Amino acid sequence: MYLEELFGLGGKVAIVTGGGQGIGQVVAVGLAKAGAEVVITCRHGADETVRLIEEAGGKGYYVQCDVTSEESVDKALAEIMEKSGRIDVLFNNAGICYHKGTFEASIDDWKEVIDTNLTGEYIMARAVGKIMIDKGIAGSIINMASMSGTIVNIPQWQAAYNASKAGVIHLSKSLAIEWAQTGVRVNSISPGYVATPMSIDPNFVEPELMAAWMPLMPMGRMAKPEELIPAILYLASPAAGYTTGSDIIVDGGYSVQ
Repeated sequence: MYLEELFGLGGKVAIVTGGGQGIGQVVAVGLAKAGAEVVITCRHGADETVRLIEEAGGKGYYVQCDVTSEESVDKALAEIMEKSGRIDVLFNNAGICYHKGTFEASIDDWKEVIDTNLTGEYIMARAVGKIMIDKGIAGSIINMASMSGTIVNIPQWQAAYNASKAGVIHLSKSLAIEWAQTGVRVNSISPGYVATPMSIDPNFVEPELMAAWMPLMPMGRMAKPEELIPAILYLASPAAGYTTGSDIIVDGGYSVQ
């Protein structure tokens, strides 16, 4: 009972952006197992995630949303408020990455990454934060950053991604201080390499990159997506009532080398 009081999310409503696959899908199921009603938002559907939540005994549903569009975000949040009546947790997870050198990547590539990873998180956090504050909800916003916001990955080049994630970390700190006296907490989480289907798919990540990354990992392996759930659950729960403006790095020691 004591642990449920600290870490349980019974009666809470949690939004997971980009929850149709990968880390977002795994975390959505984890939040549901902790008792939250989970709303998955993404652009292209999340039937599988909803099914996995229901199979785990949880409750969840999908709402279409493009985080780069204020109009889309406002429409999605209006639907969520109509269906669920409140928002207690936001896991701001939607993001993209291109492995391109600076002279290879176009300005449109740069804008797409920044618009999704940084501006999209700002739009979503801003809109959800206003609802929480207006409703007097002591909510938790968890922004997806990356160890790439602290270190520069090698041997791939991804300046836009690295810059976007560094921005997310400082955005989270800025919002945390701005909203500190409202009861809304804002933190970020910075994973290292995580073994999602996309990150180990040779159609997305070149095998030579995988081979180059592995010797650089102190623990000799990527993280399992499930290994991010405890940190996110902590930040989402009453246990983190005095934690705001923090960036939790979950990278197996990569960034301390």
